[in-house]
Amino acid sequence: MTIPIVRIWTKHKQKIAELQLQTTAQDTAERAAQYASQVQKLEDRVRVLERIVTDGGYDVATQIDALRDTRKVEDSDYGTPLTMPVKERAQ
Repeated sequence: MTIPIVRIWTKHKQKIAELQLQTTAQDTAERAAQYASQVQKLEDRVRVLERIVTDGGYDVATQIDALRDTRKVEDSDYGTPLTMPVKERAQ
């Protein structure tokens, strides 16, 4: 009577272990795909930077400004504006 119970229990444990292994493999594959995507983005950025630095026909500052976001810092409501009127003066 105990042998069939042990056998059923062993099969159950084996099935659980296989499911855990499959889940771990799927998670690992998803992470690997995310890492590959991030690496590709970084490689693309490095290529752009290498092109800017090694291309002598262009001004580096102009290239960097061209790659920056077109939004201006003044348009966002962050920080203190540089054109703030002076109301008090230190003595």
